[in-house]
Amino acid sequence: MGSFFSHPTGAEVLKKNQEYISEMNKIKMERWIQMHYQIKERETALQISRARELFYWLGSFYCVATVGLIGRYNSTRRFAVLGPIVPLTFLVAYYADLAYGTKVHRIIAEAEMIMQHEPELLEWPSGLPTVSEIDSARMENDDKVRLHPHQL
Repeated sequence: MGSFFSHPTGAEVLKKNQEYISEMNKIKMERWIQMHYQIKERETALQISRARELFYWLGSFYCVATVGLIGRYNSTRRFAVLGPIVPLTFLVAYYADLAYGTKVHRIIAEAEMIMQHEPELLEWPSGLPTVSEIDSARMENDDKVRLHPHQL
């Protein structure tokens, strides 16, 4: 059965429980971080896929519009007819870069540069909300909900 001295003392049990809780909290935080990272990855993939889909439509429109404008130029011989091709070219090039180019990498690099060298741009207006501000807003909202519509 064991002697009295072989049983762990209350302090040892408390220390083991604290270590266990600390380890569980660490695992919980790591899982939370990983979950949010995976959510962000999926959101980014969705944004890129939207850009690609829009690029297909813009590219098709660009081709049809360019053929139409060139045909119109051939019949009128006026260079002004070709004017819309210039902004359309920039628009299609922008979405091509976003959908298939390195624009996403440049955006990430710029964001990292801002975070490192211009952190003051990242501050929220009035700073982070405090617990008391959140509670007072919640209480104010509860008071509004409790009022009848004719009292508003």
